[in-house]
Amino acid sequence: MNDTPGWTSPGSAPSDGQNGTPGRPDGSASEWSQQQPPAGQWQSPAAPPQAPARAHSGQGVPGWGPQPPHGQWGVPAAVKPGVIPLRPLSLGEILDGAVTTMRRYWRTVLTVTVTVAVIMQIAETLTQRYLMPTPATVDPDAGPAEVMAQTVESMKAGVIASIPAYVIMIVATLVSAALLTIVISRAVLGRPVDLATAWREARPRLLQLLGLTLLVPLIGAAVMFVAMLPGILLETAGGGGGLVVAGALIGLVAMIWLMIRFSLASPALMLERQGVIKALKRSAKLVQGSWWRIFGITLLTQLIVAIVAFILALPFGIIAVIVSSDGLAGISNGSFQTTWSFLLISGIGGIVTSAVTYPVMAGVTVLLYIDQRIRREALDIELTRAAGLAGQGG
Repeated sequence: MNDTPGWTSPGSAPSDGQNGTPGRPDGSASEWSQQQPPAGQWQSPAAPPQAPARAHSGQGVPGWGPQPPHGQWGVPAAVKPGVIPLRPLSLGEILDGAVTTMRRYWRTVLTVTVTVAVIMQIAETLTQRYLMPTPATVDPDAGPAEVMAQTVESMKAGVIASIPAYVIMIVATLVSAALLTIVISRAVLGRPVDLATAWREARPRLLQLLGLTLLVPLIGAAVMFVAMLPGILLETAGGGGGLVVAGALIGLVAMIWLMIRFSLASPALMLERQGVIKALKRSAKLVQGSWWRIFGITLLTQLIVAIVAFILALPFGIIAVIVSSDGLAGISNGSFQTTWSFLLISGIGGIVTSAVTYPVMAGVTVLLYIDQRIRREALDIELTRAAGLAGQGG
């Protein structure tokens, strides 16, 4: 993949038509497509000419052989060197490509995800065991204000205690996303990649990816704060409680819109050697006109991943509760304590769950990015050349 201009891992050309796309056969500039073809109906520029009328009666045309039924011209079979066909993708093909990558390159994928999951679970287990404060006992005779104050103090202490585990989680997730992006980009061309190669390609981009990972939530938090600020100011003056709620709802909608708009920034940064700001702009441009489609695919993927995670984690959670010292009786009377056996078994369940769900989420994000570039920039031509299959299929 590294020897192909326009699709390197990382490395690519912009889509604004300012620069020529080296991967095009004629060296022309990349043009931005405003109207996207539906999945599975990519029109080949070299489609065969329209057949005579007699071809539709079941007769063949000299030189062409048996003709397809009416209405099927210009839909050639796409080449599939790797985990996806090189044409606009449907939802099922995106999900299948993510799962196929995990199944076909399981050694590399599981090495990454299991290592990251183990580090995260160790940090979370040690935090819960040694850093999390003991839940405060609430006085049954205390008033609502006192109960609220105790609850706020307990939540604040819990957030502060979980900061070390949260930092480790960010770093581990960052490394996992970077490595999986490289693996999936190679899997699209059917080329395996070992862990050493993936690390060598991903390492120069880790600091920028960290900046991107921190910047996007900060932008979302700033938008939420600005949306709630008028209500907060009015509330301090003696009113505006309803305006705070309205501002929070508006801020939430704006945050979701921004998260989807910037959802393709990570693969753009990794695969195009873009900076943080340029990666955000690339994501916004690729998502333009397809926001609802990407939102739906992302939401459905997260729902599927949540269901799978629940199914995988449930048996470990039940076993952890049964083998703990208090067991089910501790839950019923409110005296249950997190013992080492509970934490260890729950941690194993978390490792298994993360090892399965991380590759799927990463795969869907990267394949959505590739799908948008195929729809908008004819990236399938460059990928076909990179796979050494130029002239085949569409």
